Amino acid sequence: QVQLVESGGGLVQPGGSLGLSCAASGSIFSINTMGWYRQAPGKQRELVATSGGSTNYADSVKGRFTISRDNAKNTVYLQMNSLKPEDTAVYYCKALVTTTRRQTYQYWGQGTQVTVSS
Repeated sequence: QVQLVESGGGLVQPGGSLGLSCAASGSIFSINTMGWYRQAPGKQRELVATSGGSTNYADSVKGRFTISRDNAKNTVYLQMNSLKPEDTAVYYCKALVTTTRRQTYQYWGQGTQVTVSS
């Protein structure tokens, strides 16, 4: 079994910054891709950024958000700068993990709320 635990959400004013982290633990052999998604009320979940062989960002966050990984800690980070009210959402971590049984599954974290408001 593999668990993803996110932390770092909260309330921030427009123009502010916030950092998220997501740590994977459990029966991990290797992690292929880790990424962040978000879901605002009444909207579908959307990709924010992913980190695998390359990094990818949604157009709406390019230049403002930075994804990074610490492979030794099985952790992915999301640094969010110049936050806007439209960034308000529940942010989810996702990882494509090969387990110690050499089976590959997609796992999601429980989500962390980010609210951008004055």
